[in-house]
Amino acid sequence: MTETPPSPSPDAGPDDRRAVMTLAAAATGEELAAVRALAPAGVTDLRAPETGLVMVRGRMGGDGAPFNLGEATVTRAAVRLPSGTTGFGHLLGRDRARARDAAILDALWVEGRARDRLEIDVLSPIRRRLDAESAKLAAETGATRVDFFTLVRGDD
Repeated sequence: MTETPPSPSPDAGPDDRRAVMTLAAAATGEELAAVRALAPAGVTDLRAPETGLVMVRGRMGGDGAPFNLGEATVTRAAVRLPSGTTGFGHLLGRDRARARDAAILDALWVEGRARDRLEIDVLSPIRRRLDAESAKLAAETGATRVDFFTLVRGDD
């Protein structure tokens, strides 16, 4: 079960930006498409969306020696707003439009002028959906919970 990233504070730092990008990575294409309505005209692609592979690494027990687990498909994009602010999007999968929308979301969020609208129109709905999915998973998992107990037997 994953935790939903917290809402960003008005005087946001790198951790808040990371939380926003975590939400963008978990968003559906339809949820991220809402960012297009907030984007100003003249958004340019610094790096058109492109798909490639990254190596996924793992560790035995979480703290053992690292090993290569396998490859994952990732799509990335970079955009620049007319104000000069740049944004980056990196997502698992091959959805190029989603990666570009994530980059626009990042740029708008870094710029800061549309942060309130982003929170209301884009980020809050994503956060609500993720919270609902997490609660549903917790309820389904809780329904299968088994409490084990030990009976004490005498050695008579």
